Amino acid sequence: MTSGKNLCRWYDETSAIKRAYDRGLIDRHWVEDYCWNGGAGCVRKQRFENEGYVSPDYVLPDGSVDENLKKQMYERGQRWSS
Repeated sequence: MTSGKNLCRWYDETSAIKRAYDRGLIDRHWVEDYCWNGGAGCVRKQRFENEGYVSPDYVLPDGSVDENLKKQMYERGQRWSS
């Protein structure tokens, strides 16, 4: 549940991090620390807003690559549908 949280403006059905979390593929701390904290410190958000760069779905909010997500993404055909 996300009511009462300071949600990042990009935390919606188009968010790869939201989709990964909703599917149980990443730990809750990623959304708690970044997405439910207004996007504070999120490298994905910073790069998108400052450079227009859209991070691959397997890049976590701190900018690191999650090899498990990367593997699952390619096994499922490049991108997860909403």
